[in-house]
Amino acid sequence: MGWDSPALVAEVPDTRPRIERTAVTRVHGALTCYEVRARTALEAVPGGWAVSPYRGCAQACRYCSARRGHRYLGLDSGGDFDSRIVVRTDIARRLRGELARRWDGAPVAVGMAGDCYQAAEEIYRLMPGVVAALGEAGAEFAVHTKSPLVLRDAGALASLAGASVVVSVAFVDDQVRRAVEPGAPSAQKRLELVAELAERGVPCGVAMAPVLPLLTDSPDQLAATVRRIAAAGASAVEARVLRLPPGAREWYLSWLGERHPGLVARYAELYAAGPEAEAGYVERVTGQVAGLAARYGLAWGAPRARPAVAAARQLSLI
Repeated sequence: MGWDSPALVAEVPDTRPRIERTAVTRVHGALTCYEVRARTALEAVPGGWAVSPYRGCAQACRYCSARRGHRYLGLDSGGDFDSRIVVRTDIARRLRGELARRWDGAPVAVGMAGDCYQAAEEIYRLMPGVVAALGEAGAEFAVHTKSPLVLRDAGALASLAGASVVVSVAFVDDQVRRAVEPGAPSAQKRLELVAELAERGVPCGVAMAPVLPLLTDSPDQLAATVRRIAAAGASAVEARVLRLPPGAREWYLSWLGERHPGLVARYAELYAAGPEAEAGYVERVTGQVAGLAARYGLAWGAPRARPAVAAARQLSLI
């Protein structure tokens, strides 16, 4: 008796982005969220550590230097970064373990790969656990955000020595904001946030970041921004000029070519050497902002939080 040969079925390659093959995918309105376990919580950065509950950001800032990371997930650094958010669901548990095992006591920046109080935080509520873990460890940490949602956790932040908030207010021109930060609150709302945080006892500084060459860097624009930051009650300000690392560079320059084609050649000169603008230009702009900060009574740099004593060091004194 003969046997028929089994039909050969060609394997269909899985062409989904890599992150979709490893994550639990949930759709929340316009957002697609990829729920994953954090491989690591603390990332070494110049001057300390960073922790990011989310990767990607619905605020859709054209210039965001974290965009490149989406490429490693099989996603693009443009529209996907704005609408496909990686959610590290166990970040607080992982952070507690790493603070105990590998943290060296250096400051921690929270929310560098995507705003930690963006819309996804309303759904997942990861930040209360992150704040609690950092507080238990006695860490000095700064939460970086543009979102008023941080006020939900203002009580916890105000109670912790070492905690501070840095609100990004790069400029006060709302026409520019709508073009390059389409999903972010207006400058006015962010300034009101600064005032509210100060009133609630949370040390709060402002990052004028990024200053956009030829768009928000005139002396009048810089002065107007610093003046309003001071009036809002910020304790400190620091300025950073636009960086254009891979990922952000393509996305930002494509917009610039569409909206301001006459500026493209000057940008090519300013950023000819890489992600950083020409050193002389950076020094001139940051020097102007530092002078304005002094005029309006603002400290230059990060806000001063109450000194924190790491838990490990407390134990060593007993």
